[in-house]
Order: sequence, then structure tokens, then C-alpha cells
Amino acid sequence: MGENILQIRSLEKTFKKNNIKAVQGVSLDVEKGDVFGFLGPNGAGKSTTIRMILGLIKPDKGEIAIDGFNVHLDRFDALERVGALVEGPAFYNYLTAYENLEIFAKYSGETSKDKINEVLKIVGLSRRSTEKVENFSMGMKQRLGIAQSLLNEPRLIILDEPTNGLDPYGVQEIRNLINRLSNEEDITIFISSHILTEIEQICNKVAIINKGKIITTGLVSELLNSNKNIYEIVSSSPDNLIEIIAENNDLSLISTDPIRIRIINDNSEEILIYLVEKGAKISAFFPYKPSLEDFFFEMTRGEEDELCENRAI
Repeated sequence: MGENILQIRSLEKTFKKNNIKAVQGVSLDVEKGDVFGFLGPNGAGKSTTIRMILGLIKPDKGEIAIDGFNVHLDRFDALERVGALVEGPAFYNYLTAYENLEIFAKYSGETSKDKINEVLKIVGLSRRSTEKVENFSMGMKQRLGIAQSLLNEPRLIILDEPTNGLDPYGVQEIRNLINRLSNEEDITIFISSHILTEIEQICNKVAIINKGKIITTGLVSELLNSNKNIYEIVSSSPDNLIEIIAENNDLSLISTDPIRIRIINDNSEEILIYLVEKGAKISAFFPYKPSLEDFFFEMTRGEEDELCENRAI
């Protein structure tokens, strides 16, 4: 086990106005060096959890610690170790990138000009530091927002939808920046995003929250390889293949389009031979590895009505 940078225990929050239990018994451990993805449908409790982590709203029950400091009891010590970009960056458009950071730096205490220049360099905005923010693209504003979160030299950065509204080039810029922050700056990152393919590419761990409860958490690599005995088959005669599969007690049909089977005894070579000998026309037979998107929808099955048409969460 590594060093916990963020520790959440039995967190609960109910909004009394409409009696909605937004967060119910959430517990998480984010270790030093993690790029941790926080996923869930709209209204699942992601934003409420993030606001409680940052001390913006008070939990009804539970404890939150950042780098060992309790957010409720040691608020200053805890929050000085975290940077955040929540609900998009907000800047003075008529000021330059440097001038904006200069203003925010005053809130962080003694922040030198060298530090401002350093964070601008980290996010790739050194050459644009004297340009007014009104001329920045959305991607540049997002990077400037991340630069702002770095001013206090945090050990943890919380990013809420950092690629929201960006074009593919902007998404790639933010993804590369997150990788640099993790690998070169030794910063732990907690990221909420609706773009599941991005989370899969940049996060080593994920937690899925639904209706205020954590339904699974773990290493991305392990979660996506948990069903090693599932195979996908491509056939020019799918109906005949499905009939043959139904005759074998060692096989369980999972889906028909595409055709996926679970091999109960994990004897894949013998099963392939059996299917061919029975007359199945097979052009491809391979282990099925779900994407994070597939895994997410499997874990939240039955809640499809809460998802947007673009599968945003």
C-alpha cells in the first residue's frame, strides 16, 4: 500500500430542501502518484463529493483527509496542499495571463514572480503570458486554470471535467499536461470527466459512483481484465453458431450482436476446435477485453435513463 494523499471515510450528504441523499457512505483512498478517475451518471454525487473535499460544503457525516490533515479539523493545513479546477476556469478577460495569475497568487500568500513564470512554463503558456485572456482558446484557458491550481505547490490537484467543451486538439493538450504533471511534477491527480475514453488513457485507477454510492473501485487494468474467459466470435452464419453454442454446457452465451460467450472451463482452444467441427463458420475468435465505456455501462445497467445521449456522465 502506498501513501494516501486523499482519504475519504463514510461520507454522507443529504440536501434537506428536497430530501435528496446526494452522497451515501462514500469511502475512497487516493494514493501518492495516482491519476484517479471519478466516474458516474449525472446526479450521481460526483460534484457534491468534490465540493466536500474542497471544504465548500460541509458533510453530514464522515471524514476527509488531505495529506494526513482533516479537512474539517485542520482546514488550512489540508487545503493548502490541494489545487483545483472546478466548473471551468474564470479569469479577467481584459488582463493578461500573467496578470491574472498575479492576482490569484496573492490569495496563496508569498508567491514569487519566478513561481508564476514556472507554472506558465509547465502548462505551455510562457510565450502567451503577456497576451490578454480574451484572445485565448478554451483549451488555453483550461491550461491557465491548471496553472492557477499549481501556484500553491499542491500535492493533490482536483480537476472537474478538464476537457469539457474542447476540440480534439485541446483534449490532447490537456491529456498530455496531466501526464506531465503526474510523471514529471510528482503531483497526484483526482479527475472527474464524462469522456470515458480519456479516463481510460490517463488514469491508473477509477471509482464509479451511482446514486450517491460507490459501486466499484480499483486499478483500470484489473477492472478491464476481470473477465478473461469471455470471447468474441465473428461468423458469416451467426444463427447456426448460436445454435451450436447452446448445445454445449461449457459455454454461456452473453450477447448475440456481437456474439460473445463465456467459456466455463477456460479451454478456449478445445472450444474453437469443437465449434469448427460442428460446422460453425468462424472468421475470428478472440478474447474480449471491454473498454472503460463498456465496463461503466455494465456496472450502471438499469440507469440508462440518467445518461445523456452522448453518454456523458
